[in-house]
Amino acid sequence: MDLFKTDREKTTILIRLVVGIVFLSEGIQKFVWAELRGSGRFERIGIPFPEFNGYFVGGLEVFCGLLILAGFLTRFAAVPLIFIMLTALFTTKLPILLGTGFWGFSLRELEHYGLLSMLHESRNDLAMLAGSIFLFIKGGGYWSADLIRFGSYENPGKPSSP
Repeated sequence: MDLFKTDREKTTILIRLVVGIVFLSEGIQKFVWAELRGSGRFERIGIPFPEFNGYFVGGLEVFCGLLILAGFLTRFAAVPLIFIMLTALFTTKLPILLGTGFWGFSLRELEHYGLLSMLHESRNDLAMLAGSIFLFIKGGGYWSADLIRFGSYENPGKPSSP
């Protein structure tokens, strides 16, 4: 598979818009409200080097969110987002499942703990993880800079521009 090329699906833009907008807005919030969404939250969770990691993750979310929205280097932009979501699930949702903090990651106060509570609290994380994995597999789709710049892995004899 050529990681630069994409398919020609027109509906992929729906996933790109949701994933791109969510990550872009979450990244911006890590800078604008650092104490609430960035370094302060990372410190409360137990993430090491919270100030550095807060801005680093926020920067990745902004940069990769913009790439996803443009459909440019879509597969490459999806990779850091997949790791961000796996880290979020491991550090914030696994303690909810277990009902206790572990390895320095704290458990926040909720009414309930366990599987149902963890699934409820992780619905956005799971959706963004699934959307990012989808984009890694499929590419940017029909309305993407990837298709214009690199072409399609489908119908190799046909013109690649939309």
